[in-house]
Amino acid sequence: MATTPASFGIDQRRALDEHLSQRFIALDAAGYFLIKLDHSAGELIAEHYGNGIDERGLATDPETGEVISCRGAGPRQPLAIYRARSAKELGIALTEGEGPHPISCLDHALYLGRELQRAELCLEQGQPYIQD
Repeated sequence: MATTPASFGIDQRRALDEHLSQRFIALDAAGYFLIKLDHSAGELIAEHYGNGIDERGLATDPETGEVISCRGAGPRQPLAIYRARSAKELGIALTEGEGPHPISCLDHALYLGRELQRAELCLEQGQPYIQD
């Protein structure tokens, strides 16, 4: 029996998402973002950081050449900080108008769109946001 969209449950969807999260992703040479919330201002914040990419495909600090730790090894200064009241407003700031734009890969843009929507929902509900 074929699985229809109506029979694809939330547990199956989460399992699929977890599986897809394990795939190889080529990093964006234009850099990466840390997404945060400013609940008091009612804003989403996206800090853009530059990076290099080594021969193994790992993000490196452009100044030191060291691999950037996912665990926040040390303070880095963002290249730019974007603030907006909604995911759409922030997405437009990142991708439209005069460049250069801080995103060079379509999969990175899709990821940011999903994360900004999640962050906006947390902002609306007064919940903490943890970036995936």
